[in-house]
Amino acid sequence: MDPKTDPAFRFFPTDYRWSMGLLLALNASHQGGAQIDEVTRVGKALAGKIGNDDAWFAEWVRMGEKVEAKGREAAKAGHKLTAAAYLMRACNYYQAGERFLQPKSAKGDEVYAKSVKCFADAAKMINRPRIESVEVPYKGKSLPALFVHADPAVAGTKPAPAMVYLDGFDVTKEIQYFTGVPDLAARGIACLIVDGPGNGESVRFRKLPLIAETEDYATAAYEYLAGRKEVDAKRVGVVALSLGGYYAPRAASLEPRFACSIAWGAQWDYHAVWAKRFEALDSGKVQSLSVPPEHLEWVLGVEGRAAALEKLKAFKLDGIVQKMKCPFLLVHGKEDEQIPMATAQTCFDAVGSKHKTFKVFDKEEGGHHHCQVDNVVIGTHYMWDWAADVLKPGT
Repeated sequence: MDPKTDPAFRFFPTDYRWSMGLLLALNASHQGGAQIDEVTRVGKALAGKIGNDDAWFAEWVRMGEKVEAKGREAAKAGHKLTAAAYLMRACNYYQAGERFLQPKSAKGDEVYAKSVKCFADAAKMINRPRIESVEVPYKGKSLPALFVHADPAVAGTKPAPAMVYLDGFDVTKEIQYFTGVPDLAARGIACLIVDGPGNGESVRFRKLPLIAETEDYATAAYEYLAGRKEVDAKRVGVVALSLGGYYAPRAASLEPRFACSIAWGAQWDYHAVWAKRFEALDSGKVQSLSVPPEHLEWVLGVEGRAAALEKLKAFKLDGIVQKMKCPFLLVHGKEDEQIPMATAQTCFDAVGSKHKTFKVFDKEEGGHHHCQVDNVVIGTHYMWDWAADVLKPGT
C-alpha cells in the first residue's frame, strides 16, 4: 500500500518492517506495555539509521534498561503497582528490539531473558488480571506459557471458558499478552498464552524448532487447561495471529475438543508464500515482511533456503480445514501487504464449519493492515466479543 495514501500511522514511511515493528510496540500501550513518549523517543533516536537492525536493537534496549531501572527502584520502595507498570513496558521494549536480530546472539539472548523476567516479576505484583507463569507438559518436555485468569466478577464461581493463544511467526507470549489478553479476561474468559515450538522461549532457550503439526502442542495446551479446576473443558477455544492463521484452523480441525477457533490473519499455503517471497527478493523487489527473511531458517532449525522450503511443504491447510466442525472466525485486513485477501477468501471458503464468520477491516474503518497492527484494539474487541458470544462466560 502506498504510504502516501495510507491513513495509518507509519513512523518510518520508507520502511514497512520498521514501521510495523514500532506500531506493534506502541499498540501495547492499551495494555500497559508502552508509553507514547518512550516509543517516540526511540523512533526519533533511529532517524537516519533506517534499516540498521543493530541500531534498532541498541535503541530499544537502551529504553528498556532505563525503564526497567525505574521499575526496580519502585519495587525497592514498596510501590508495587508502579514497579509492575515500568517492568511491563521494559519487557515489551526489550522484545521489540530483539525481534529483528539476525543472526541471534548471546547479547540478544541475555536481553530476551531479561524481558521474560521483567514480565514475570511484574505479573506477581498485579492482581487484575491474575497472571501465572506455567509449564505445559509436551512430549517429555514442557512449553513455557502464561495462564491469565478470567475475571471472577464475570466468571463467577463456576469453571470459566478459556482460549489457547498460540504465537505467530515472530511474536511471543509476552507480546501477545499486550495485544489484548486483559480485555479477554475481563469478559470472563481465561487465556493460556503458549510459546509453542519455533516461538519465544521455546526456540531461543529450549531449542524447539517450528513444526507443521500444530495439533501436537495445541492438544497439549488443551489438556493442560482441561486439568485446571478453574476451566470448563467443554468451552476451550484456540486463537492465533499472523502465521497463527495456519495454527488455529489446523489445531481446531484435528483436535475436535476445541469449542471454537479464531484465525487472526489468514494463511493457506505457507510454502507458496515463501517461494514467492524468495523469488521477489532475488529479483530485487522490496517485500513487506515482519522480520528479516533469515528468521525463517532460524525458527525451522535449518540452514539454507532449500531446506526451509522443504520443511514448509507440510504447512498447507487444504484437506485439513474441511474437517473443522466448531465455530470459526477469520479476521483479516483488506490492505494486508503480507497475505492478500484472495488467500483469506480461499481459506474461509474451505473451512467445513457450519458456523463461520469472515470479518474484513477496510481502510475507512481502520485495522486494514496485517493483523490490525494499525489499530490492534479494533481487532481484539471484535474477536473477544465473538468469543464471548460463542463461549458464554458467566453461565
